[in-house]
Amino acid sequence: MKDEVVESDPGCGAASSLDLPSRLGAAACIVDDCGVISAVNTYAEQLLGMTAARIVGKDAHDLLHRDAHGQLLARAQCRVEEAVLARRTQAGHGWFAQGDGGLTQLSWLIVPCAATWDSGAETLMIFHDHTETLTPETDADDARGGSTLSELERLALLAQTTTQLTSTLDSDETLRRLVRLVVPRLADWVVVDLITEVGEVERVIVVHHQDGELVSREDLEGPMPPVPDESPMPLSRALRGAASTLVTPATYQGPPDSGIAMEQRRLFEVTGMHSAAIAPIRGVRDVLGALTLGRSERPDAMTPSDLSLVEDITRRTGLALDNARLYQRQRKVAETMQRHLLPQLPSIPGLQMTARYVPSPDASQVGGDWYDVFTLADGTTALAIGDVVGHDLDAAAGMAQVRSILRAYAWTHHEPPSAIVKRLDESVMHIAGVSMATLVFGTLHQAVDGAWQLTWTSAGHPPPLLVTHDGQARYLTEGHGLLLSTGLSSSRTDAHITLPPQSTLVFYTDGLVESRDRSIDDGLDRLRRHAASLAHRPLTAFTDLLLERARPDRANDDDVAILALRPQ
Repeated sequence: MKDEVVESDPGCGAASSLDLPSRLGAAACIVDDCGVISAVNTYAEQLLGMTAARIVGKDAHDLLHRDAHGQLLARAQCRVEEAVLARRTQAGHGWFAQGDGGLTQLSWLIVPCAATWDSGAETLMIFHDHTETLTPETDADDARGGSTLSELERLALLAQTTTQLTSTLDSDETLRRLVRLVVPRLADWVVVDLITEVGEVERVIVVHHQDGELVSREDLEGPMPPVPDESPMPLSRALRGAASTLVTPATYQGPPDSGIAMEQRRLFEVTGMHSAAIAPIRGVRDVLGALTLGRSERPDAMTPSDLSLVEDITRRTGLALDNARLYQRQRKVAETMQRHLLPQLPSIPGLQMTARYVPSPDASQVGGDWYDVFTLADGTTALAIGDVVGHDLDAAAGMAQVRSILRAYAWTHHEPPSAIVKRLDESVMHIAGVSMATLVFGTLHQAVDGAWQLTWTSAGHPPPLLVTHDGQARYLTEGHGLLLSTGLSSSRTDAHITLPPQSTLVFYTDGLVESRDRSIDDGLDRLRRHAASLAHRPLTAFTDLLLERARPDRANDDDVAILALRPQ
């Protein structure tokens, strides 16, 4: 039967000037000087389980070349790629991807072809089922258990571990990434025991690689017995920070010397692990836990070389967990301080008030958003909302200082809001060390006729939103001035309005209206429309629903503060 040849379109990966021999009794393809497959025969389609349309025009390395675990080989590690680029005749064997997502081990032969006037340098690749022949190199691999990583693979894994674990400050995500890195590449089972801040041991992860999936065994997770001080058993030693150990079920055949040893015996019985490596996870100052990598389905035992690699991985894991824990402690302190500094709203006859503060959805962010309502000596109600630029402990501390300075000036100086904010602007950089902040500050008092009158000024902050009871909504853009701490001298003005009965006045921070994928103008329009639709809702429901509907649900890494008022 004549062997059909399929060729690609012109360009890089263009139709080859070479014809694949029609009587060639093996799978073959032609790779051009760009590394793109330009022609393929039917034997190759059958062997790879792919149609010619899926093969021709694709980068040969990206499409086909894999390691023993199904991962895309780094180009620097690929002997086929090396032979093609060097244009030398070379034979070998390796793992290739198949159309159904599986792997097949093939022997290959690379033969460079002479360039012609109408094509660049081309290479003929012939390959066939590797099981038909076993080379001495194959036998050596089998003697090592068939899965020992090469030195290049070890270095690549360690580099990948460093990159992935250090790119997150969430300890749970760190452990999830660790699991995906080591299973099934090194083991069938991964077990992580962590020491909590109060010194207790928690088995937080037991994961099994089964039928191509990672299966969490929650029945084996949970609290563990305390670490004995003198036990020579491997996990106890690892949790005390001692040396790493290779372990088999025989390690736990004798009488257990502690509760942890009993749990380990149970772990080996339930999982069927015949070989494991246990290594301590050390932080900068303390032991954070231990990592156990075990094999049950894989026949090869863990080796001293594997143990050395596990130690390198746990060192990187310890540093990543240490950084994540330190950052999370700092965030917790900042968030707690921020929440405690936000005030309890005063009770004022004839005026409903409610406020909300929502921290950033990103666990790595702490903001400086704040609000305040307090009564001045003359009975006037002062109100403010602001945002100190930054997302860290300094921003939370700066927020507290700005709020305190504002309160002091407002209480001691009986002046309009614009004069108070001018004083604040002149001092905040020097006293609080705040690099930049925004603010709306106003006073609210009830006239003789019972109407509530608002006087306010804005320092670079989004404008308040006034919603009447009949659903008309507009922004109060008057009284706008420069933000705080710019170092520029500018005049500030006051604006005045009488609030209609049953209207709702909304102060908010920019996290409610701005995100990375939407302009602030779009956010302001969205807020106005949602607020108008909620005009008849009770104030508490109005505020909660407005926060839920108007806040960007994606691409928003900012915190949000809302202060809502409604005169009776």
